[in-house]
Amino acid sequence: MSLFRYALIFVAGALCTACSSHTDVAATTPMGPSDPFSIPIPVQIINENGDYQLYRGGKPFFIKGAGGTSHLVALAEAGGNAFRTWSTDDAKNLLDKAHRNDLAVMLGISIGHERHGFDYSDRQAVQEQFERVKDEVLKFKDHPALLAWGIGNEVDLFYTNHEVWEAVEQIASFIQTVDKNHPVTTVTAGIDKEKLTLIQQRVPSLDFLSVNIYGGISSLPQNLLDMGYTGPFVITEWGPTGHWQVRKTRWEAPIEQTSTEKAASYQKRYRQGIVNAKGKALGSFAFLWGQKQETTPTWYGVFTESGHATEAVDVLTYNWTGKWPIQRAPSIDFITLEGQSRFDNVTVRAESDLNAEVGLTSADDKTPAIQWEVLPESTDIKAGGDPESRPQAVQGLNISSDGLGKVTFNAPAKPGAYRLYVYVTNANGKAAYANIPFWVTAPGKD
Repeated sequence: MSLFRYALIFVAGALCTACSSHTDVAATTPMGPSDPFSIPIPVQIINENGDYQLYRGGKPFFIKGAGGTSHLVALAEAGGNAFRTWSTDDAKNLLDKAHRNDLAVMLGISIGHERHGFDYSDRQAVQEQFERVKDEVLKFKDHPALLAWGIGNEVDLFYTNHEVWEAVEQIASFIQTVDKNHPVTTVTAGIDKEKLTLIQQRVPSLDFLSVNIYGGISSLPQNLLDMGYTGPFVITEWGPTGHWQVRKTRWEAPIEQTSTEKAASYQKRYRQGIVNAKGKALGSFAFLWGQKQETTPTWYGVFTESGHATEAVDVLTYNWTGKWPIQRAPSIDFITLEGQSRFDNVTVRAESDLNAEVGLTSADDKTPAIQWEVLPESTDIKAGGDPESRPQAVQGLNISSDGLGKVTFNAPAKPGAYRLYVYVTNANGKAAYANIPFWVTAPGKD
């Protein structure tokens, strides 16, 4: 298969051919015939009169996936059928877990990033990377949970050396040679005409495009058509509005959506950018099925740090199954600090007495647990999802909550940028959250 070459009709015999080709390469894989997870389930992309459809094991398969490797049982229970990784770390264990839970895996192949210092003009480094990747492919290519290969993640982010695409092609071409059962892609940070042209010209062995996109997801299908691309694609990261796409305070702190606002985004964007694009879209991987620190501890995870599912999980369940879960997460209606909203550039004096309030709805629990904390604004800001450290909560603020949505506390003594966070957890173990940025001035100053 390639990005520009597909079967025009689905022929069942093609699957049999793919299965028989496994015999030719089985001896080269370390998994071996004695491994119960060594018989691949063939995956194909079929062009059906201009509409593309993914088939897995001979059956249509629309990717209802998430990015992340935690909470896999919850993913299956929510109606998800796949997840995506960014590398082959712990791949055997994850593939086995996926297979036991009837999930498929787009297995990531980690390759160097220019922004991290990898030089794609260094032929020796590129060849060493290729040799490492070859071993990874041969090791996992016959696992029945494998869905597709994802070569790299956002190697195009802040890059200047277009030789990276030759390295991606070398890997993609190798996979096409040794693995006839699984399609191959590379994951980009958004897409534009120049990038698309480079990929089409330099990486002809890809089977579909994979794009990470957030606020612009609804217009992506039409944008691809306008760029002249009529082939299949997968949205490999999507979800809330990105921290680089939102309004900011006067001190340049991005203003985060509440968990409820994010849930609404997951519902709207799934319909507009994914479901409405069936025939070109092969499905998607929502981000992030788990939790991480990125700008804030809450921005991208659909679970909280304590492992509680939020409204986004409820919405994804509805997106994937057409039914809402019986037990629902609470909702956040508003958060205020000194009577002001997130958009009011809240400024307070150091050590002053402050009042905040959260409005919430929790149909399944009239008295959910409410937790408040104040964190300094993060200064460990990276790019492309690189690991960031979580700010430590400010201590000694005399936080006093009435348990019903109101809280009093003292402003931090040190001037600067902070956020007040609130977490609401109901008896069902589901949660909601919100935060409001604020600026602390020195005593006696506005």
